[in-house]
Amino acid sequence: MQERSSGAELAATLRRELDRYSPGEKLPSSRALVERHRVSPVTVSRALAELAAEGLVVTRPGAGVFRAEPRAEAPRPLDTSWQEIALSAEPAADQVPRSVDASGVLATLARPAPGVIELNGGYLHPGLQPERALAAALARAGRRPGAWGRPPVEGVPELRAWFAREIGGPGGALSASDVLVTAGGQNALTAALRALAAPGAPVLVESPTYPGMLAVARASGVRPVPVPIDADGVRTDLLADAFRASGARLFVCQPLFQNPSGVVLAGERRREVLRVARAAGAFVIEDDFARLLGHGDAPALPPTLMAEDRDGTVVHIRSLTKVTSPNLRVGVLAARGPVLDRLRAVQVVDNFFVPGPLQEAALELVGSTAWPRHLRLVAGELTARRNALTAALRTRLPALVEQGPGPGTAYGRDRGRPGGLHIPPGGFHLWLRLPDGTDEAALTGAALRAGVAVAAGRPYFAAEPPAGHLRISFAAAAGTGELTEGVRRLRTACEEVGCG
Repeated sequence: MQERSSGAELAATLRRELDRYSPGEKLPSSRALVERHRVSPVTVSRALAELAAEGLVVTRPGAGVFRAEPRAEAPRPLDTSWQEIALSAEPAADQVPRSVDASGVLATLARPAPGVIELNGGYLHPGLQPERALAAALARAGRRPGAWGRPPVEGVPELRAWFAREIGGPGGALSASDVLVTAGGQNALTAALRALAAPGAPVLVESPTYPGMLAVARASGVRPVPVPIDADGVRTDLLADAFRASGARLFVCQPLFQNPSGVVLAGERRREVLRVARAAGAFVIEDDFARLLGHGDAPALPPTLMAEDRDGTVVHIRSLTKVTSPNLRVGVLAARGPVLDRLRAVQVVDNFFVPGPLQEAALELVGSTAWPRHLRLVAGELTARRNALTAALRTRLPALVEQGPGPGTAYGRDRGRPGGLHIPPGGFHLWLRLPDGTDEAALTGAALRAGVAVAAGRPYFAAEPPAGHLRISFAAAAGTGELTEGVRRLRTACEEVGCG
């Protein structure tokens, strides 16, 4: 059993036994608890820390752990009803609602209940995360001269230079001075939207798109305007129309292994995106979140849009988080021209700087011999999991796999097939269109009751979706066996709501 769950179980046991002790009375020693409950010292430490956080016990170094004194009378409950008015009553000039729907983001961050298979996660399973390499990198980073001093606000120069080489490619289109280190990709996206779009302004986004981007846009008071995609990425004919109709000066896209569809922006459309944006006098935010998540059978990856940009149109976002750990929140913003000064100003005001030891640890990791080995491991594992999930869906839920893409949503097809499931060559997800009339909320609820968590498609659309969808992740599960079992449980849910 994992230490975390064992600690929670022991905490529950000790919580029930607290009535045996008077306030201020000493509890048994950690050694006694280890022997009595036959658990490890780490489990005892976790359990006691949980009780201390709840105010039930007090730890006195060198003396032991004691039952806490009774708490004072609880203060009256807060009356926060006034906030409903304060959060809704905005100036008439601001026509953009500032309410934020974070459900799509929370679905990828929340831990599933015990026994529930996680097919809605947005990070690698702990078994795929390079924990030993990260621990070693952090230890080495902590000993670097100056690691604990105040870092440059733009970021550690060597780390900026590494990202510049990765983003600019062999042509050297980027230098370290064009790069700002951020606290992960989401932080970079927030800073970019705040810097480049005024409150109330329209911002063009792919449809469907990443819910975290929609949440950031709405929290910033800008108006997301959806532009449909198909199997070759964003439809550039509609992109040009959207720029003209909306007057937008910003387009946010994920050209590589787009979330949630998994599609890759085709070669001719890459050039057209840059041409259309330049003609509109607009910036393109390139969210390159999945560059390091290519599968083992993926073809050669195209260069970044920034590497092909000769006009300073592209603002590039990259992060190490997805391919390593949710806790390595190190990313970058890259841009050229005066826009970089505005991005720097917003980033500094919001965060001051990213902690130096974390930047140094990232630099140690990507410079270690463990780094290429880890990337190869992830590529192979993602390929195996994607194939296992696809095979299980085809066996148990063929109606979902063969479902046609529907009007205006051609991203669902296999290459060379008129309909069916798109098999992405990178990323974490499969994107399934549901049969007409299927209630997404009912299906995801039934799936949870059956013991599997999947993500409904509605949060991925800025406007009314053309059909119901599911996004199924194959990265957060424990392995191929768990993926197969997850699909079996999903079939039970489909049978319950009548979509199987």
